[in-house]
Amino acid sequence: MNQYLGYSEQDLESLSAFWTAKEVEQQPSCWRKTQATFSECQPAIEAFMAKVSAHQNLRIVMTGAGTSAFAGRALAPALAEKTGRRVEAVATTDLVSNPYQYFAEDLPTLLVSFARSGNSPESVAAVELANQCLTHCYHLVLTCNAEGLLYKNSANDSRSFALLMPEETNDKSFAMTSSFSSMMVAAFSILDGKCDHSKEIERLSLCSEELIKEINIPISNMAKLDISRVIYLGSGGLQGLAQESALKLLELTAGKVVAAYDSPLGFRHGPKSIVDNETLIVVYISNNPYTRQYDLDLLSELRRDKIARKVIAITAQLDDQVTNGDYWHVPTMEAATDIELLFPYIIFAQIYAFHRAIALGNTPDNPCPTGEVNRVVQGVTIHNFNK
Repeated sequence: MNQYLGYSEQDLESLSAFWTAKEVEQQPSCWRKTQATFSECQPAIEAFMAKVSAHQNLRIVMTGAGTSAFAGRALAPALAEKTGRRVEAVATTDLVSNPYQYFAEDLPTLLVSFARSGNSPESVAAVELANQCLTHCYHLVLTCNAEGLLYKNSANDSRSFALLMPEETNDKSFAMTSSFSSMMVAAFSILDGKCDHSKEIERLSLCSEELIKEINIPISNMAKLDISRVIYLGSGGLQGLAQESALKLLELTAGKVVAAYDSPLGFRHGPKSIVDNETLIVVYISNNPYTRQYDLDLLSELRRDKIARKVIAITAQLDDQVTNGDYWHVPTMEAATDIELLFPYIIFAQIYAFHRAIALGNTPDNPCPTGEVNRVVQGVTIHNFNK
């Protein structure tokens, strides 16, 4: 019988945690399959992107709701650097309520839609509103559900290209894990502009497989600590990852643990007030030598303060500042870009959220069985918009 995150399938079923554990652990395999899917579709993708990229003043907007929005937030800064284009992350939940502001400039636009199900009302409405507001709008749809409205609606649209993730990325758990990281792999492969990312994806996959084996038991033990609030901090795209990390913990613990996020520089400007002796602080450390200095400055400050219960650095590079306290090391990634670090780094947050939920007696596959929140959002009315 298979085991996932240290539990037998039978135990996971009794804990209502089977799908969450399996979908966290299967991610490296999903990344390889996503890369293979990209390679199969590469000629069609390149033809579509050539048409889009012909616009010199192209604006790229990465969008989605909840976790899908945070995929865009995590990727956008690095993709702007790599492409030399204007790349922004704007959630569908912002676009739908305020299209006249976010689409105020009638620029040629590529709307990149991340969507696990492709059925959330905002995901479908954001595409329609973009077409309504913009003269030249193209759509790159990254989704995990062939039956979703977003995927079906793009099928016969010459301005759209939809890439379907491997079937197992359509997470059956409440929380997005495989879907989140696999859609990021696809976006990275398509928008980075480099033809072949197979070596990078294989390196990320191997690294993350080893990480899961190495950190699962220690994180399971740490999750038993009486921590009532957790703060994730990261710079640039790692702030988007920090936002997703905080959401995973809120979701899987059904809000029993307060979770927040910020940038290391921004944290000093008021949010630091949240820290007390029941607080865990996780700092995602950048590999960029300039940015890294700011991350390490705050890490050292938080350790000197001695207020938080625990301050942990997540890092691919080791030095005296990192090792002078609690840290988790990501091996073989010392020379990786920050966009590559997104993938092993998120593993830490997902595994901690899973084990913390179990420790609190929650059911990760369905953390809110009374129905206040749902796997696919409900209760949203899309109102008519007249430009």
